[in-house]
This record gives sequence, C-alpha cells and structure tokens, in this order.
Amino acid sequence: MSASSADPARPVDVVLVKGGRTKIRYTAELLSDDGTRIAVRAPWAGDGVRDFGFVRFETGDVFTEYYWRDRWYAVKEVRSATGVLKGWYCDVTRPAVFSGGEGGELVVEDLDLDLWRSADGTDVRRLDEDEFAQSGLAGTDPEAAAAAVAALDELEALAHEGDFTALLS
Repeated sequence: MSASSADPARPVDVVLVKGGRTKIRYTAELLSDDGTRIAVRAPWAGDGVRDFGFVRFETGDVFTEYYWRDRWYAVKEVRSATGVLKGWYCDVTRPAVFSGGEGGELVVEDLDLDLWRSADGTDVRRLDEDEFAQSGLAGTDPEAAAAAVAALDELEALAHEGDFTALLS
C-alpha cells in the first residue's frame, strides 16, 4: 500500500541490524511507500557528534532516508539543523523489509560497505571495505557478498554522475 494513500507522516521504527544483532533502532516519520521504495525522515539518532573527518553528524541534523525492497542499498540525504545539505551517506544493505501496519517497522541488514558523497560532489569515497572483508560474508553467503559489492559499485557510479536526485525523486 502506498503511504500517500494511507497515512503519511506517521511514525515507524527503523531497525538497523548488523551481524544478527540490532545495531540501532529509532523512530522516523514515514514520508512515502510506493510498494518498492520507502522514504522516512528522522533526526540524527546517534549520541552526540560523530566526526568522520570528512563530515560531522550532530544533534539537529536531519536524515531523509530511502530504502528499497528490491535493491541492496539505502541512501540517506543529510542536512544540518538549518537545512544546509551536507551530502549523502549510503549503506549497502540487504533489501528492506517493511511491515507497514500500525506501529510499522522497517528492518534493514547492514552489510558493512558504505559510500559518502559530499553535497558539492568533490568527495566521493567508499567506506568500510576492510570491515566487509573481515565480516566473512564472501565465504558464508557468496551471492549476498557479490550483490553487496555490485551495489557499492552502482552507488559509486551514481555518485560520480550526479547528486542522487534522479534516484530519489
């Protein structure tokens, strides 16, 4: 069911799972669900400031997050508290699972690979490839590992082509 025909702006729980454990759970506002792509918005859910060296996530930042039921990634548009675009943080994940009923839950399994694209496009970087290698996914689930690497390659190509606007609109 499409959220636009249901009740947009209702709260849903986003659950990020890593290695079979819940990494983080937070409440987000459901913006849309077209049956394939789910969009939510939430404030920065981390504790305090997270400084990656190339971007800082801090209290007041707003994440508009896009998840797909048929793609191996999620794209998160990051804006400051004043609305200034910082860039896009992309997680390589298994396709999202969304139980959209009352008290809906959006569950996404993080596969360690990430990508950052700055707002101005001058900084596109692959992240956590060492964590991915150490995860052992290539040995335990080679098909998922191949899909994850392909997803990161696709995200990197999209990041170099533009600002994800076509993907997210």
